Amino acid sequence: MKVKTRFAPSPSGYLHIGGARTALYSWLYAKHNKGSFVLRIEDTDLERSTPEAIKAIIDSMKWLKLNWDEGPYFQSQRFDRYNDVINKMLKLGKAYKCYCAKQRLDHIRDIQIKRGEKPRYDRYCRTNNISCLDANTPYVVRFLNPLSGSVIFHDHIRGPIEFKNEELDDLIIRRTDGSPTYNFCVVVDDWDMGITHIIRGEDHINNTPRQINIFKALGATVPQYAHLSLILGEDSKKLSKRHGAVSVMQFHEDGFLPEALLNYLIRLGWSHGNKEIFSMKDMLDLFTLNKINKSSSTFNLKKLLWLNHHYINNLPVEYVAKQLQWHLTKEKINICTGPNLVKLVLLLRKHCKTLKEIVISGRYFYEEFETFDSDAAAKYLIPVSIESLNMISRGLGTLKQWNAENIKLTIYNTANKLNLDINKVSMPLRVAVTGKSNSPSLNITIEAIGKDRSIYRIKKALFFIKNKNRIID
Repeated sequence: MKVKTRFAPSPSGYLHIGGARTALYSWLYAKHNKGSFVLRIEDTDLERSTPEAIKAIIDSMKWLKLNWDEGPYFQSQRFDRYNDVINKMLKLGKAYKCYCAKQRLDHIRDIQIKRGEKPRYDRYCRTNNISCLDANTPYVVRFLNPLSGSVIFHDHIRGPIEFKNEELDDLIIRRTDGSPTYNFCVVVDDWDMGITHIIRGEDHINNTPRQINIFKALGATVPQYAHLSLILGEDSKKLSKRHGAVSVMQFHEDGFLPEALLNYLIRLGWSHGNKEIFSMKDMLDLFTLNKINKSSSTFNLKKLLWLNHHYINNLPVEYVAKQLQWHLTKEKINICTGPNLVKLVLLLRKHCKTLKEIVISGRYFYEEFETFDSDAAAKYLIPVSIESLNMISRGLGTLKQWNAENIKLTIYNTANKLNLDINKVSMPLRVAVTGKSNSPSLNITIEAIGKDRSIYRIKKALFFIKNKNRIID
């Protein structure tokens, strides 16, 4: 049997961490077993589904490089198929029309709740002859669920799970407006698409016995199941926005690399010994369902940042630079006015955990800053620094070869001539050329900033000192 999995998100919202992990596990299981992976958009809820959410889901999958072999399919484009199957089930007596009004259903529900019973439809239309009703009377179509026996299935994560049929309802498979319902559409899709393994969240466990009974009624092969546990925040509560549970594309915008997020996601419920770093090849070689933990996982942003820092420093610098370019373009920074991006990454990656931090830290390489950091300026851009800044400005101006070594010699020669500690010279210079008190190695930084721009900024700092901290335009 060729393995075939699917990821089937509902486009009523963006793709979040939980959905991305489900997509990754489904993708990995298919690829590990030389199978195929389907992307299906479950947009039967036409009121809540939005084009923006659909685009965000597809963009997220592409950014994570979870390429699909089939799709994307859209349930909203398959209504004729669903209704054709439902009509055949009505003819075969595997489904029936229910004419019960909402008021009756609410009344039954209230009585059942008062009795302490589980609310469910009482199957009135299943057992009563209602053929005398007017043909225009509104109705829903319900599935003829078995009344006895059990649904038993083996979950690849949780082991055997059993539901008694008497606990299950005759669920609605088509509404009064003619639209088919989620639980039915899912089964027809999985049947038509030949899905062999369904990997999804534990919130679908209660749907599984209902769907299995529909598979059996259709004479279709029942897929195998694996239900993933929840992802929790560090307070042990369901992950939400207050824990930083943002959409996948927000992680992209915040400067995370897809490799880091994928590495983090695979470890949210799966492990391979004590190994922490997983390349895509590692994931494809090692991933199996029997290593998924059935207990909940905890989302930890610090761990994700640690992984992102690792990948920024260990992936090929040219690749990181290409990813960084998207962020610089988004910030409308003209990369032609400063060092090439490979050099920028090499300069800043040791101190930056995200690409966004590189953008923030490296903006001064490409653009003029409006003002100096106030604390740094108060400490270092003071009258006593005027002489060293003037001397360095002249020294840099005479350099015929603009490189880090010559710049370093200029700084040290200035300190020696003025008989000053090197920090008394370098710190005012650093604030002058970068606007702040922290930067990579000063000589390398100045080399990357460029000769004309560095000298201009030193003059700008001198003007700032001499004119009672007024910055030059």
